[in-house]
Amino acid sequence: MLLNRYFCLMQVNDTLIDKLANLARLHFNENEQQAIKTDLQKMIGFINKLKEVNTENVKPLLHVTTNVNIMRADKVEQVISHQDALKNAPVTDGEFFKVPKVIKK
Repeated sequence: MLLNRYFCLMQVNDTLIDKLANLARLHFNENEQQAIKTDLQKMIGFINKLKEVNTENVKPLLHVTTNVNIMRADKVEQVISHQDALKNAPVTDGEFFKVPKVIKK
């Protein structure tokens, strides 16, 4: 309910766009700022349109389907050989991939 009130009172203007850009550490030119302003106005208009829908007897939806934990069966399929796995590696020791050290002690 608080969110609905917030969107009703929200005005999309250059000040709001500047504030959002600052928070997101983004920089926009005039054309981009105008496009973002238009998009935000459309989004808020869509939310306001959704508020017109009567949801009085509709239960909250937590999941789109009633399916729970549907998993595929694990099957071993095409397997490549050890040599094929290593053949395109930039550096190997013949048995393992060699990579630069990334953790320093």
